Amino acid sequence: MRATPEASHDDGEGRPVPDEHLIRAGYALGGGDGCIADARRHALAFLDQAEADYPVSVSARTRDLTQLVVSELVTNACKYAPGPVLVELRISARAVDVVVWDSDPTVPAARAADPGRIGQHGLEIVMAVAEDLVVEQQPVGKRITARIPLLDPSAASPGPSL
Repeated sequence: MRATPEASHDDGEGRPVPDEHLIRAGYALGGGDGCIADARRHALAFLDQAEADYPVSVSARTRDLTQLVVSELVTNACKYAPGPVLVELRISARAVDVVVWDSDPTVPAARAADPGRIGQHGLEIVMAVAEDLVVEQQPVGKRITARIPLLDPSAASPGPSL
């Protein structure tokens, strides 16, 4: 997988205006053994390329959260939807977007907290770590987009002074 730069568009007067995302990369997963690990590897390679090619810095926390979100969304797609899973990764100067499409039109719903429940916490995990989560029904299936900030929110504001 090689990420490609986002195309610029014309501002109407012939001057290029960059799109919000610096680069994006997409790939299809067959849903077989190893597809979740493959998705995490693709995500890390994408983040490495973004740092190497563009003026963005991806913190260790963002790397970990991106892998976690990819893993949770791809796991759910592979578990509940027949057919391929499409993953798109996009990065801007401030966030990473993880987009997962699958063929099941059922929109997932967060469940009530239950410490005794084993499994089925993926959506709650993604909601807890993502800055934004959007679920869109598509003509075939659904698309879920999770946005992960590049900066650690706790590092963005100074802590209490002592």
